[in-house]
Amino acid sequence: MLACALARQPRMRSASKRWSVRSPDTAVPCPLDRVNRVFKADRPNQLWVSDFTYVSTWQGWLYVAFVIDVFARRIVGWRVSRTLQTDFVLDALEQALFDRQPAIDDLIHHSDRGSQYVSIRYTERLDQAGIKPSVGSKGDSYDNALAETINGLYKAELIHRRGPWKNRESVELATLQWVHWFNHTRLLKPIGGIPPAEAKANYWRQLEQHPESAATT
Repeated sequence: MLACALARQPRMRSASKRWSVRSPDTAVPCPLDRVNRVFKADRPNQLWVSDFTYVSTWQGWLYVAFVIDVFARRIVGWRVSRTLQTDFVLDALEQALFDRQPAIDDLIHHSDRGSQYVSIRYTERLDQAGIKPSVGSKGDSYDNALAETINGLYKAELIHRRGPWKNRESVELATLQWVHWFNHTRLLKPIGGIPPAEAKANYWRQLEQHPESAATT
């Protein structure tokens, strides 16, 4: 197993208030990159991608984690946290597992080399759920481009538009509302100009009408 060359260690630049989030951590083992920057899936629960982003509030920084099903770009898990401990990305994963209940050995979970995602606790939970781990091999934003895109939409459509934010509670409520809107209302060009929920429903409806197609997906 390859050693992880990069992990998230946030440092804020006081002038620009932007985060530099990468620093070496060669001691942490990394899973293989099973995706190789090809973020495509033929069915739900074939490929999930995970990442987190940062939100500034009057009470300090918050961290928001997302788990996305690549097939329909649907957000299947999320969590807001005051700390960068592994628990908050695990909580987002647990929500996704509870909601989707993926089949054993039928799903790939992809992330960047953030220390939370390559931690022992996180990789053990993936193993317990029968999920194949995948971690970007290059160490830049393209390694997890789809998740980065969802983070960007979240920041542009909610965080920047409605800020400044007072506290965690206000961010959590707004994120809950945005995730529901994103999944059920927002039109996404990569999936045919329809919302993620509609894309998922269309897949299962077509599968019911043509069950023989399951053998080819």
